[in-house]
Amino acid sequence: MGALGEGLVEAIKMLVTGDPEVLEISLRTLQVSGLATLISVAIGIPVGVFLALKRFWGRELAVSLVNFGMGLPPVVVGLVTWLCLTRYGPLGFLGLLYTPTAMIIAQAIIASPIVAGFTVAAIQSLNPKMHYQILALGANRVQFVWLLLREARLGLLAAIIAGFGGVISEVGASIMVGGNVKGSTRVLTTAISLEISKGRFELATALSIILLAISFLITALLTKLQQHRRQPQ
Repeated sequence: MGALGEGLVEAIKMLVTGDPEVLEISLRTLQVSGLATLISVAIGIPVGVFLALKRFWGRELAVSLVNFGMGLPPVVVGLVTWLCLTRYGPLGFLGLLYTPTAMIIAQAIIASPIVAGFTVAAIQSLNPKMHYQILALGANRVQFVWLLLREARLGLLAAIIAGFGGVISEVGASIMVGGNVKGSTRVLTTAISLEISKGRFELATALSIILLAISFLITALLTKLQQHRRQPQ
């Protein structure tokens, strides 16, 4: 049958029987990546809106840094986060290293530039005349930004989807700051890496299929929200 076929059978078996370890790892994966995505949205969208609407000295450099951050290697982010959280690092007193919180921090750092970059593009893609129309109707600053966000909602949801996709598939930073500790910081990506290193390819394939299924379901839900009531042009 091959590793792929056996992995598929194993994945179905795990899901049907409700394997407790797989359920625990899957729930932790959703928890870590979900919270990291929420944090990245809370940071990335305001930053993206600010960069899209404001004109100031050094703005192009700031946008370039955001775009550069969209492609940051996760292992580099993991190393920097590890150095900050290690016992002798500036944040070592918090004792967060090798905890789910450390993984959330690293993943949020990875996703925030992605969300910010997509947000800048979404806001700037709107017709500039819309800005004047909204202001002409007497909107204050908060109303102005809110209406722009509503108009750019398709692009903003694309930003959230991209940010979530960037963190749920991440493995390098998670291992570096989380340690892949069983029952504590092990998530699907780190578990897959561990099983491959052990030569247990069928189990690694099964976990990969479960990860892909979870990623697809979350992405499908966000896509449905994105496309809901979308009017044809």
